[in-house]
Amino acid sequence: MKRPHTIIIAEAGVNHNGSPKLARRMITEARRAGADYVKFQAVARVENLIATSAPMARYQQKNTGSDGSQLEMVRGLMLPLEEYAMLAECCREEGIGFVATPFDIPSIGYLAALGMDFMKVPSGEITDLPYLRAVAAAGVPVVMSTGMATMDEVKEAVGVLNQGGIALEDITLLHCTTEYPTPYGDVNLRAMLTMAREIGTKVGYSDHTRGIDVPIAAVALGARVVEKHFTLDRSLPGPDHKASLTPDELTGMVTAIRHIEQALGDGEKRVTDSERANIEVARRSIVAARTILPGTVITADDIAAKRPATGLSPMKWDEVVGSRAKRRFEPDEPIEI
Repeated sequence: MKRPHTIIIAEAGVNHNGSPKLARRMITEARRAGADYVKFQAVARVENLIATSAPMARYQQKNTGSDGSQLEMVRGLMLPLEEYAMLAECCREEGIGFVATPFDIPSIGYLAALGMDFMKVPSGEITDLPYLRAVAAAGVPVVMSTGMATMDEVKEAVGVLNQGGIALEDITLLHCTTEYPTPYGDVNLRAMLTMAREIGTKVGYSDHTRGIDVPIAAVALGARVVEKHFTLDRSLPGPDHKASLTPDELTGMVTAIRHIEQALGDGEKRVTDSERANIEVARRSIVAARTILPGTVITADDIAAKRPATGLSPMKWDEVVGSRAKRRFEPDEPIEI
């Protein structure tokens, strides 16, 4: 069984701070890091997403140093919808997959027309029935984050996508904890396995912890998709930079995940080519512990198990004990029977 290739999504999000130039640079850095996709966030009208009275989240207040309007903060971070066609073209030129998460229904159709390989549903929309129906109507595979959701809510959202025509095998659920950064004690990676078992979809992990340890562990547990925020500079203003990887850190995560993929192997226990040459020097043979004369009935005191493994295996010990020596054996000489 060949280990599936883990899809790695470099989440640019809004870490371009509304600058198309920075967004293009992020595409380049994601491709250099070895990610499979770079993902942005899109909305046709911010007013479709956020009411004027909506407050900032705690982490947004902390990371921006402001307790102002969430609407105004997001408005300053988003790119005009028409810019995403340019970003998709830039991704094609760079040789990396393009994805953008739609945050309102008009952006779903626009992004679907750009030919994305899958639609990415964010955690916050998992209970938005009209939105989920519109995603299903786009008719492409779905990767859905499940932060803040109960198992029942996840199952209900998957049911909506199924009813809309998205087959179970075309849905990947990402376990996620929606806190930036996520405390390690709140990660609960085993919940990813529970979703796979109870719902039957492919599963993955969207990470908001500091560092790269947890996404690597997720791959070892069976994540088929890993998503991680990255930034060009953690000191840039904005809500998500501080919990994001730098380009060098993103490269390190991708490299580590590819190593883990190789290390997981196919599950068959066998002697590998790399270790085969060490069998002889690491294992033992049955040898004479002292001089044994021809015709002697060999006892356990007459023999020993010593390296190298050029003679009889010590697993034949009971066959040797009680047999007669064919000839004279000197100390440390391999025994023959």
